[in-house]
Order: sequence, then C-alpha cells, then structure tokens
Amino acid sequence: MQIGVDSEKAVDDRRVFVVDSDEIISAALQFMLHDEIETHELSSLEAAYAKAKDWPPAVLLLGIDIVKEKGIEVLSEIRSKIADLKIILVADSATDPLAQDCLKNGVNSILPKPLTIEKARSKVDAQLGRKVKLGIPVVVM
Repeated sequence: MQIGVDSEKAVDDRRVFVVDSDEIISAALQFMLHDEIETHELSSLEAAYAKAKDWPPAVLLLGIDIVKEKGIEVLSEIRSKIADLKIILVADSATDPLAQDCLKNGVNSILPKPLTIEKARSKVDAQLGRKVKLGIPVVVM
C-alpha cells in the first residue's frame, strides 16, 4: 500500500536504517517510510554496521532505548562505523533530558512520539535535504 507517495522521492537511491529495541516502533517506522525511501528495519546496531558495509544508509532512526542501554558513547561509535550519516533519535519527548544530551553529542534531530507518517517523513526528508512542507497551525476562533 502506498500512502501519499511522491514519485520523485520514491526513486531516490539513498536509504534509511531503523534500529530500535521496540519491534513495534521499528515496524511502524519501516511501514511509514518504505513507500518513499528504501527503509531497512534492523534488530541491532551490529546488524546495521554489517549491512552498512555494502549498503550504507544516509539516515539512521535510532531508538532512545539503545542509547539508554549502551550509553551516550554509542553515538560516537555509530559515527565511527558509518560515514556521512544523519541520526534521528526516536524518543518519547523532544524535551527528554537524555534526548537533549544526544543532540549535543551527535544526533541531528529528534522524532518524538506519538509517531505519525507525516512527522516521520518530514524528519527524514529534512535530514536528506529534501523540501519539507512548512506546517503552520491555524487557530479558528
């Protein structure tokens, strides 16, 4: 099923890796993104490193639980193993103190929950340098 697919984006040869210890979140993100960009759901960072040797990603969607488990040093490890990578941290909140520390230590952006197709695609598009629609809320009185 394709949901609001932009054909120009669908033929882009860059890819996204999703690594999150929550299998439901990983599957949801893979589903949200796969129509417009090659998206790979991986079970661990080690699997991502192995796949990146032949199929380097442009963006990594990383679950905050991975950082909690391995420590903030994991961000520099990721950068040392995968070159020219943009990292989007998937977190419960953009104001989470650990998420903010991650921004200071190599994460490019935060994707806060609840996840939506629009937010996920917009965050990835921004990191890939694609045009992103500006969303301005309108209040009707």
